[in-house]
Amino acid sequence: MAKTDKIAAATVLAFEKKLVPSDGRLYGAQWDKRHEAAEPLKLQEKSVRGTISNRLKKALQDDPAKLDAEVEKPNLQTVDSCALGSEQDTLKLSFSLKVLSGVEKPSACNSAEFAASYQQAADAYIQAEGFKELAKRYATNLANARFLWRNRVGAERIEVVVSVRNEGQQTAWTFDSKAFNLKDFDHNRSDVAALADKIAAALSGQTEFLLLTVDAYAQVGQAQDVYPSEELVLDKGNSKSKKSKILYHIDGQAGMHSQKIGNALRSIDTWYPVDEDNPFIGPIAVEPYGAVTNLGKAFRTPKAKADFYTLFDRFARGGELSQTEQHYVMAVLVRGGVFGESGKD
Repeated sequence: MAKTDKIAAATVLAFEKKLVPSDGRLYGAQWDKRHEAAEPLKLQEKSVRGTISNRLKKALQDDPAKLDAEVEKPNLQTVDSCALGSEQDTLKLSFSLKVLSGVEKPSACNSAEFAASYQQAADAYIQAEGFKELAKRYATNLANARFLWRNRVGAERIEVVVSVRNEGQQTAWTFDSKAFNLKDFDHNRSDVAALADKIAAALSGQTEFLLLTVDAYAQVGQAQDVYPSEELVLDKGNSKSKKSKILYHIDGQAGMHSQKIGNALRSIDTWYPVDEDNPFIGPIAVEPYGAVTNLGKAFRTPKAKADFYTLFDRFARGGELSQTEQHYVMAVLVRGGVFGESGKD
């Protein structure tokens, strides 16, 4: 493809996401009967008396009497919680995942010239790579149950069953999730490869779409707490609820946000720059600036010329990118989003 630097970047540019998970629903079960019977989990409300544990001002630290008075204050909280039943030792999380094609066509673009140049580059990538590497990583994140998040920690056994729902014959795979290393994607498992082939075919347009159902089973222990998504309360001051923690539910059943499941599935970026200030921490979610919010860090900065916009502008105009840079750019587009110029200064 000829390089076309003179083409101006589109100021209005958007892509629809191509991995579309549903919300997840949480159930309780017994491991030996996990495929036969599972009951929807409900949220429970608790009122607890906590202690003051935040960092105190120096004046309080230096005055024992004031410190005693401060820590004696009750820290009263009302919180949501969720736990397995007294006879249950296994969490079941169920959701569906739709994989779509058409990443080579923006859903909005105000420059026909730029759109044509980008489509030529995307078509070349699809022809050369066929989304095989990305599909392998998405399939691995389904198989390893990364989407269980905190529920994965301390589980004795984890099983994931992935089923194809939009084909005439039933196709399903069962994975032992504990057998996978969460730090990399270096494996040659035939069952993951078979699932990846289905995902790659949908992303590249060989099939119209792919619809999967995913059932994950984690043996976490009898009556143990489990962890649905937590709701973000933007205006706590005006909130009618007195709760300090509000968990997500779907018609009363404990649930996990589709955004949280999607974040886990697209945690495939191991290609970000690594140095002493930017150590390798394993796969991170595909983001334009490699943002990892719980660490307060961006792993892909414009200064390092590793961010999405630097690479995408070069890619869309026919410039040269390494294979891993192309994988990253296309993974961001599979993620979807609005990539035009911001109106804010």
